[in-house]
Amino acid sequence: MNNKLRIVVTGLAATYPFGGVFWDYLQYVLGFRRLGHEVLYLEDTGKWCYDPSAGTFVEDGRNNAAFLSAELHRLDPSLEGHWFYRDSTGKTYGRQWRDVVSFCRSADLFLHVSASCWMREEYFAASRVAFIDSDPMYTQASIPGYLDGSLDEEARSRVDTLLQHDVFFTFGENVGASDCRIPTELFRWIPTRQPVVLDCFRDHRIPVSARRRVLTTVASWEPSEKGPVVRGVAYGGKSIEFNRFMDLPSRSVLPLELAMSGRAPRDRLTAAGWGVRDGYEVSANPWIYRDYLADSLGEWSVAKNAYVLSRSGWFSCRTACYLALSVPAVVQDTGFDRFIPTGEGLFAFNTPEEAVEAISRIESEPERHAAAAAAVAAEYFDSDMVLRQLIEDAFSSSSN
Repeated sequence: MNNKLRIVVTGLAATYPFGGVFWDYLQYVLGFRRLGHEVLYLEDTGKWCYDPSAGTFVEDGRNNAAFLSAELHRLDPSLEGHWFYRDSTGKTYGRQWRDVVSFCRSADLFLHVSASCWMREEYFAASRVAFIDSDPMYTQASIPGYLDGSLDEEARSRVDTLLQHDVFFTFGENVGASDCRIPTELFRWIPTRQPVVLDCFRDHRIPVSARRRVLTTVASWEPSEKGPVVRGVAYGGKSIEFNRFMDLPSRSVLPLELAMSGRAPRDRLTAAGWGVRDGYEVSANPWIYRDYLADSLGEWSVAKNAYVLSRSGWFSCRTACYLALSVPAVVQDTGFDRFIPTGEGLFAFNTPEEAVEAISRIESEPERHAAAAAAVAAEYFDSDMVLRQLIEDAFSSSSN
């Protein structure tokens, strides 16, 4: 479709006021606008929002709304008036609710990203309502219980709500393959990727010679919720995979640094040779986060156990940003290497030995792999390409 569309994009950029979360959702908004579409960013979770200064969740979203407003203006001043946020008390910020309702009723596409939105009746009024699964296996974990009637009422209601959407996308590009364990009943999942607005990163690259000679990542040790159990198999978060690579710093030719949030075992990590930074320190806003990624010789990271064990084909939004900054990445294999080339600029590892070898290759030819990383970002994550394909698939595909 080439016509100018009216598009709603949901997100969590105010609820979790961190730099990485901001880029996850707002690149959809900025990318669609740069394609000429009229876009409304909508955040309506029904949940408390996180207050970084207090280190806890709060009901009142005034400070979070102020963060969102300020960072949107810095990203693109023309986004003023193109956002709406409702906190858990029901107070709204940004665009007037009546205007939001009118926009949704006339919208061509409502893009529900990462199960981020409390899906009210007004939101389903859009011509096409699409869901984007950024968390494969977690999203589909309830399907077997839904089919056999074992789910509790609340979980069943969540699946029923998901079924009301018209089309379903997933970051799990291997979903449906014979070696992928993710349930495929009820929904037809269409692969998609995180869109990267390249000039937001390309114009902020640091020369390789001026970067810190360290591999970094920004991560949480473990999600707050328990991992899913699907058809008798338990799936976990990042801690399971981190433990498999705990001694990697002693074998790496480059230092490894983790910017961690959550209840990470910092003393244990430090004793094993990891550099450990506070996650919020490097994620306080989108620009600090971007600078932290850019000032790295490379990224090294594991994935959630659920992504790895299920062979999901998932790829990290954060890693896509590293690549766009021409920072090469060494990341754990989830099956994504079937769809995105590896070996130059981007490396997929399954074992410590493979990770060590990839790090050594970056260390020996940093300029070459920096250039290759930028090329991968441009070919596989450019928002123009990703979002045009998403629009085409959203309007040409049936729901199941």
